[in-house]
Amino acid sequence: MSDVVETGLARRERQVMAILYRVGEATAQEIQDELADAPGYSAVRALLATMMEKGLVEHRKESRRYVYRAAVPEKKAKRSALKGLLATFFEGRPEKLVAALLDPKDQQLSREEIERIRSLIGSEK
Repeated sequence: MSDVVETGLARRERQVMAILYRVGEATAQEIQDELADAPGYSAVRALLATMMEKGLVEHRKESRRYVYRAAVPEKKAKRSALKGLLATFFEGRPEKLVAALLDPKDQQLSREEIERIRSLIGSEK
């Protein structure tokens, strides 16, 4: 896996990856259409070229255009992002992340959400 995914992606790179994970494949134009406050088409193409160099995306040629897809499986990218989050903000300790998520001052969880969390924890045993 790319070291970039391990250390974190730039905001635009995260946006592009989210689009590709959601739709599967897309052209530069389709990606540009999906981006909030989108840069110009040339900037999107340059971003995609950079992401290809980093091993984040790959492409295939379809007629006169390139169709892009994520080169890193979504599950692997999520795990890497979570590892970075844990290392950066929670001293690498999952229990600190869970405690922050469950802090009643920040949010209230419904009974259904609590039961889903308990079920997930129980299924790990």
